Amino acid sequence: MSHRIITIGRQFGSGGRQLGQRLSQELHIPMYDRELVEMAADKLGLSPVSIEKVDESALNTFLATYQLPLNTGFPESYGLPLNDTAYLAQSSIIETLAKRGSCIIIGRCGDYVLRDNPDCINVFICASMEDRKKRIMERYHMKEREAVSAIKSADKRRKNYYETYTGRKWGSIDSHQMLLNISLLGEDTAAYLIRSLYEAPAI
Repeated sequence: MSHRIITIGRQFGSGGRQLGQRLSQELHIPMYDRELVEMAADKLGLSPVSIEKVDESALNTFLATYQLPLNTGFPESYGLPLNDTAYLAQSSIIETLAKRGSCIIIGRCGDYVLRDNPDCINVFICASMEDRKKRIMERYHMKEREAVSAIKSADKRRKNYYETYTGRKWGSIDSHQMLLNISLLGEDTAAYLIRSLYEAPAI
């Protein structure tokens, strides 16, 4: 079996990242999430915090007009806005990681970047608002109103980022091989389904 890549898109608070961590342990393959931000920052000579802000604010007016200097170590970035440059850098890193071996890519348009890779399994994870609120409230010690606001804000950023760079609808069945509702399936079943597809003789 040639090595396979799992990309996971997810609603904020759906448990997609936790599912990725579980699959990483069960399949014994690395998972990349914030590491992609750090790698891109290193490639561009910027701080990870700067890249993370761009990653979550692709339509920010200031960043859309800010241009990087020539000496970034990433020639393709010359003359491009910072948000576009961050996307190109992360895409380049995702492609490199996919060539090295099996892994799990969380978010960052991984499914689109690897759209021509026949060994890429792309999944979108969603969940009920009640479950998402509960997860965010517990994780970040927020009140219910704060959790709802955080969920709506994060989902909007992810939707804008994905649709800006892919031209596809975020969370659509047309954009992903599988849409899994964690609230209806449960994490165990969701993990089993993805693991089964990963381990199948052919996609």
